Amino acid sequence: MSNLEKFTGKADIYARFRPDYPEALIRDLIHENDLDGSSAVADIGSGTGILTGQLLDNGLNVTAVEPNADMRHVAETRLRRNPRFTSVTGTAEQTGLKSGTIDLITVAQAFHWFDPDKFGKECRRVLKNGKRVALIWNSRVAEDPLTRESETVCRRFCPEFDGFSGGTGDESLRLDSFFRNGYVVKTYDHPLKYNLKTFIGRYLSASYAPKPADRNYRLYIEALNRLFQKFSREGLIAFPNVAECFSGRI
Repeated sequence: MSNLEKFTGKADIYARFRPDYPEALIRDLIHENDLDGSSAVADIGSGTGILTGQLLDNGLNVTAVEPNADMRHVAETRLRRNPRFTSVTGTAEQTGLKSGTIDLITVAQAFHWFDPDKFGKECRRVLKNGKRVALIWNSRVAEDPLTRESETVCRRFCPEFDGFSGGTGDESLRLDSFFRNGYVVKTYDHPLKYNLKTFIGRYLSASYAPKPADRNYRLYIEALNRLFQKFSREGLIAFPNVAECFSGRI
């Protein structure tokens, strides 16, 4: 299965159960990049528009670039009434945007799907002179017991699982290569609370998660249920999470 198809059929569950990003992170992006109501932001690999919507809510003009039709349709349905929103069918490596028109490029939870060299070239083409790229992730706290046990569950029941995505660990070498002029890292505490339904939904939204017709689907749900019962208190589970932003000129 190609990267383009990994989220086909998962757009609705992704939109319902994936978390947003801290408002402090959004405010810092606006302040540090001197953005205002005239600024143009390109949200690349925008998916169902989670970050796109937050940027729009802060009065920015946002072009959402997304190759997957299912994901893009969900974003368009939710955001199309906002006059500052534009939806584009494109990839990170070929956005279709005009050269030298963008004040900030954002990438939320998607950089690990990109060809970093080709994406970097595209960023340099579409950005205005001296403008930045911000790569953003919601990341699990690796040393937390819930994270460690959920990784064991995913490795057992998800054949395509090769680790949780995030801005650290194996990504660091790609980041060093991508941000050839160096980058700034900012981390925001962003703990999440889930009930059983939303906890399971969060895991099912992952690209590697089995779909209902897959052999491991029911076993995966049962294992997640047991995990929830072990770590939850009074019907809720505290999901350890931080939001990380890596930004710089390329």
